[in-house]
Amino acid sequence: MAIIYRAAREDDFAIADRLTVASINDLTERHGFGRMASPGPHRFQSFSLKDDPDGLWVAEESGQMLGFAFSWVCGDLWFLAQLFISPERQNKGIGHALIARTMDHARKSGARTKALITFAFNRASQSLYIRHGLFPKFPVYFFAAPRDKLHLPAERLVAAPLSANEAHLRDLDAIDAALLGVSRLKHHRYLLADAAIKGLLFCADNGDRIGYAYIVEGHVGPLAVLKQEAAVSALATALAVAADSGAAQVSAFIPGSCHRALSLAVASGMRITFPMLLMADRDFGDWSRYMPRNPGFM
Repeated sequence: MAIIYRAAREDDFAIADRLTVASINDLTERHGFGRMASPGPHRFQSFSLKDDPDGLWVAEESGQMLGFAFSWVCGDLWFLAQLFISPERQNKGIGHALIARTMDHARKSGARTKALITFAFNRASQSLYIRHGLFPKFPVYFFAAPRDKLHLPAERLVAAPLSANEAHLRDLDAIDAALLGVSRLKHHRYLLADAAIKGLLFCADNGDRIGYAYIVEGHVGPLAVLKQEAAVSALATALAVAADSGAAQVSAFIPGSCHRALSLAVASGMRITFPMLLMADRDFGDWSRYMPRNPGFM
């Protein structure tokens, strides 16, 4: 039977999640990292399907899903959130066909920048992305530590609870414009609508809003600060909130260019769990002041 490539539907996401988990665990086990992925909610995919359905695609044969691709756009930034192929059907051209469809999403949106985050040890995917004009830029490390092994410095930033009021959204938009060059208001609204996620708005001594962070189940991200010198205090503040939540483990994704935050993570007892890699068709953003939420959300 011929492989069919079609737009994704809401009822695809549970199957796509199982395929994604199987693909990730196949990769991480082959590279000695063990099983890393487990099934989870697909709220962001559902949100993105309603917001911009052109970015979500399925490959199937005889009704069986073989691959899933998901990209989103904010302003002139196109980001490939997911591209996973069933382990037994990899290297059959399915990835090329799916990424071509998501690249068409980028073209139709008028995106000036295309980017993604992938596993640093996935050579096959990096080759695929390079063929499509996305090149390695810098590593992104997943740091984690048991809560009881975390030793944070005492310095903290003043942090107010984030809400979806217009004043806070304006502050968030200004911070993203300064750091990333795009507006991510729709993604902030998505995060702030989830009661399980705690948002923090960092303030300077004079009251100026200088950054933000989100925390859920012990994980910090995204985190952003307007000044590099605030990165350590901001991360320490967010990690302290994550630890106080009662989560057994605290974690964060830290770009290799965010030197102060890397030093803090290591000094505080956190360790690199696995390395990832940001790839893009051009340099963008200031990643010494921004830490992503995860490889799909950025």
